[in-house]
Amino acid sequence: MPQLAYETLERLHLRRPVERVGFIAECCRGKRVLDIGCLDETALDKQNTDEWLHQRIGAVATEVTGVDLSELLPPEGLVTGPNSRIIKGDGTNPDIPSEIVDIIVAGEFIEHIENPRQFLSQIKRSYPGREIVISTPNGVSFANALLGTIGREAQHHDHLLTSTYKTLNTLCGRAGFTAWEIIPYRFYATEMLLQSTGFKRALVKAVEAVIRAYEHIFPLRSFGYIVRITS
Repeated sequence: MPQLAYETLERLHLRRPVERVGFIAECCRGKRVLDIGCLDETALDKQNTDEWLHQRIGAVATEVTGVDLSELLPPEGLVTGPNSRIIKGDGTNPDIPSEIVDIIVAGEFIEHIENPRQFLSQIKRSYPGREIVISTPNGVSFANALLGTIGREAQHHDHLLTSTYKTLNTLCGRAGFTAWEIIPYRFYATEMLLQSTGFKRALVKAVEAVIRAYEHIFPLRSFGYIVRITS
């Protein structure tokens, strides 16, 4: 758990950014996973690629039960692999027995809900002692600052908030947790790369490389954060 003074000029020490999907999937290796908000309806191009978090988790986990309220999910749910499925339900209060869950994942989820603290407190009560891994965009990322210089902002219409290193630390504490780690993750232009070819694709890859180099030097400006809660 980061020990912060919450002073304006306080020095923050972060590790280098990681690859979000691979890092979270590795946390789930050999475990029974509850995967919240996993259909990823805001980026359906990712499905059936290595960039779809739910699929990457399924490749290494013992069992994966996803919960999502998307209208794109059929009422009977969706079988996504030999050991994975997604059922239709409320991710903020999933009705999955704690006995079949070792770890809870909520990738790019809390920015879509109205009360992240209440969500985390509910997960803590429903799944005591279980590891929780969430990821969410960084409100002070270099990528969004760069877009801001040309009058743009990358936000989905369903986003209600963005977080920072310190606000995530505060959120974990107020939700009642005692041990967690906040890990920056690097910029990815997955949707743009999947939707582009030729010169445009090469340009996107070049911009991605520049942003990642900047993030490596200044991790506090990384694209987002993974929060790994252990107790």
